[in-house]
Amino acid sequence: MTTAPASPDPTMEAIGQAVSEGHAGDSASARQKLLNLWSEIGVTGDPLHRCSLAHHLADLYEDPAQALAWDIRALDAADAMSEQRVQEHHVGLHIAGFYPSLHLNLADNYRRLGSFEAATEHIDAAKTHVASLPQNPYGDLLRRAVQEVAEAIAGRDRSRRASAPGSAA
Repeated sequence: MTTAPASPDPTMEAIGQAVSEGHAGDSASARQKLLNLWSEIGVTGDPLHRCSLAHHLADLYEDPAQALAWDIRALDAADAMSEQRVQEHHVGLHIAGFYPSLHLNLADNYRRLGSFEAATEHIDAAKTHVASLPQNPYGDLLRRAVQEVAEAIAGRDRSRRASAPGSAA
């Protein structure tokens, strides 16, 4: 995701700014900004915007049930997205590269909720998509996380992973 945007996108820029704010420690403000953007985008808005926003918003919730709701929205939006739309946003970015992370997050949420069958389905889906990940630190991070969550599912461990993205608030 290091390629330059194909064209300016104020909504993606606003999502990025809110995510940065969340990474800087102001999760509550970041959540509110993303929720406000979600209201503007709407449930039938641009799937790229919905996917990106929901995927990042899920990480701002400690409660796995709240995160799960947003991660489901992110996956639904990804399924509605076209490769052309992704390319319009970032040349060289592919929708296939979204799926490992989307399924990983769903698996992790289901695992934390104790729904190990659903967690297994999504971690298996994440594993089938890891070949789409780049050979770079980001791809390596996701591959390690897929393995970590798979092991936690196998061990019926419901605890929060220390390496999981998200809020400590």
